[in-house]
Amino acid sequence: MSLNIQVFHQSLPLAQVFRISRGAKTSAEVVVVVISDGTFIGWGEAVPYGRYGESIDSVVQQIKALRLSSVEDHARLNSMLAPGSARNAVDCALWDLTAKIRATPVGTLLNLPAINSCITAQTISVDSAEKMHEEAKKLSNAPLIKVKLDADSVVTKMQAIHQVCPQSRFILDANEAWDIKLLAQIVEPLKACNVALIEQPLPADFDDDLLGFQSPIAICADESCHGADGLPNLVGKYNAINIKLDKTGGLTEAANLLTKAKSLDFEIMVGCMVGSSLAMAPAYTLCGLADYVDLDGPLLVAKDRASHFSFDNGVMSDIPSALWGSGEAAFVDPELASLSSTKPHK
Repeated sequence: MSLNIQVFHQSLPLAQVFRISRGAKTSAEVVVVVISDGTFIGWGEAVPYGRYGESIDSVVQQIKALRLSSVEDHARLNSMLAPGSARNAVDCALWDLTAKIRATPVGTLLNLPAINSCITAQTISVDSAEKMHEEAKKLSNAPLIKVKLDADSVVTKMQAIHQVCPQSRFILDANEAWDIKLLAQIVEPLKACNVALIEQPLPADFDDDLLGFQSPIAICADESCHGADGLPNLVGKYNAINIKLDKTGGLTEAANLLTKAKSLDFEIMVGCMVGSSLAMAPAYTLCGLADYVDLDGPLLVAKDRASHFSFDNGVMSDIPSALWGSGEAAFVDPELASLSSTKPHK
């Protein structure tokens, strides 16, 4: 008997406009995969990303073409689908399904350290210095803040934010918007603003410009880092990597990437695209080995899943048992139960 695979496109409205250097969005367009063996049901969520040539339709078609006989086929998934959000959604759904079949949490199956909570960054979108200053006031006691920036008035904006969040540590994310000249000019004043990490300052094609660059702030690869095979090319250029499941193509490769990155002395950041708690749950299993966590996607959507993470001043709760990966088949998120009997995306 083959596994039953359903795929759905969902549009999740955001609580407010989300802006990065590359553009703005008002909704998170996600793909949800539901997989059943006839007794148990697992699910996963992914976010197709145009930066990597993905669309909702292309991802849906990849998943619809997939045929799996049993959960044992999970071991062959990386050879059946290329890295990306399609494989991520399927991989995470299979882990959830396997956990229920074996009555064992996913973290235990992967030999990952269990945690009850973690501190996640909370995000401020790129805007004018005045508007970013006002947004920062809402996070004045946050321990870790992620600031989206383009190349305009970087230091001025950061100083305005630091003024109202003097005790916070900061991650700056340029999304490839800077060049090496700008980075060299601003890194010292940014250090004075308690910036701990700068994420993907240069376009991925310009990584070599970081060779020999002595930065007082750790530099983190995001768009430049996808899977474990590419790690050797980042040595000497980056101090840290951002692991996102939509880039690695799922939790399986993400765990492999984390292990190999640690062996090469990279710091670890576990990040996300903008999505619901369902997309964050698999990534959360890696957080016991992370130096930085950026999984605040659910805070950006207007309405989260029925079972969802809770957040208290940056402290992120454990994964709800009914949401994903607990191995407790008696607890099923009501939305999963509803989707499993719903007509999927055509």
